Amino acid sequence: MRGRTASIIVLAVSAAGLAVSIYLTIAHYTSPRLLACGENGVVNCEKVTTSQQATFVGVPVALLGIGFFAAVFVLSLPAIVDRPGMRAARLILACVGMAFVLWLIYAEIALIGAICLWCTFVHLCTFAIFVAVLVEASRPAVPASQR
Repeated sequence: MRGRTASIIVLAVSAAGLAVSIYLTIAHYTSPRLLACGENGVVNCEKVTTSQQATFVGVPVALLGIGFFAAVFVLSLPAIVDRPGMRAARLILACVGMAFVLWLIYAEIALIGAICLWCTFVHLCTFAIFVAVLVEASRPAVPASQR
């Protein structure tokens, strides 16, 4: 995966994650019943999004998702991604995002006992960003003059 390809993938995936995070935030502040998701059994978005784990230090996790995906999107813009330190910042952000997602998955399975399909989509977006950024970081940097 070349640098530009990774950035394009990250831009697209972060835009999708941002859209779903906005949807989840709107549902959080208005009504969890807005979520198009099952309400019975293991798949229960309302149970997950209204749980104690749906907030982190008093901030809705969905709102944190907006901040995460917006920051990753901005750091992946062609005019910004090649600036000194931006790739490292994006890698750090992707690692923090992935660590948080692993905690959220644990919370859904072990603490809440339910899965939110919208949250799972956000988790997959975070994982895709993590992989793309990690692969990009593992390759030597190409000087701008050689692109």
